[in-house]
Amino acid sequence: MGEALVETVRDGRVFVISMHREGKRNAVDRALADALDAALNELEDDPELWVGVLAGTPMVFSAGSDLTSQGDYDTERGGSYGIIRRERRKPLIAAVEGPAFGGGMEIVLACDLVVASSTARFGLPEVRRGLVPTCAALFRGPQTLPLNVARDEAIALGQRIAANAPVAVQACLAAVNGLTRTSDDLGWGATQEATRAIAASTDLTEGVTAFFERRPPVWTGR
Repeated sequence: MGEALVETVRDGRVFVISMHREGKRNAVDRALADALDAALNELEDDPELWVGVLAGTPMVFSAGSDLTSQGDYDTERGGSYGIIRRERRKPLIAAVEGPAFGGGMEIVLACDLVVASSTARFGLPEVRRGLVPTCAALFRGPQTLPLNVARDEAIALGQRIAANAPVAVQACLAAVNGLTRTSDDLGWGATQEATRAIAASTDLTEGVTAFFERRPPVWTGR
């Protein structure tokens, strides 16, 4: 048996979820999406857990989509990567060390709070491959929260939240989510339009081909 793709640790009421596919820069494929989905389901369904922390490894948070998966990383309860369209009642904190690029940044944007180490880096490099962000970054990005300090601080923040009344915390989170749901619907529509715009482009094919051939892409603008 190999190393688990996702490891979970219970720290009182706080549930720490860590991605462990560092050899692939924690890029999400079918197996990692399913593992993340299972861990987030456990957080949501266990009444003894009140707050979640989502982390990568010390070297990398996540490079986003594993292109070899060809888009096969959606789950029933979570959508892309097991998290992007998830309906959550409990606060989730992203603890970021190393790069969080592309879908990795979109995972961060799907969380409620962000704590980042000095090594954290964020970016949406999809356009370098003729792609557009499809997992909510086009509309969640402008709402990015200030990013600061390190993983242990994320757990400490989780403990502070868990010290509060869970029903009240979940009610507040539901209210905030309700206020943003209408704009999210508009954002998903805009994302679909952007995706349709590139779907038939030769630049899209060239970008993906160049990635696998490990060479700079040659754009045609078509």
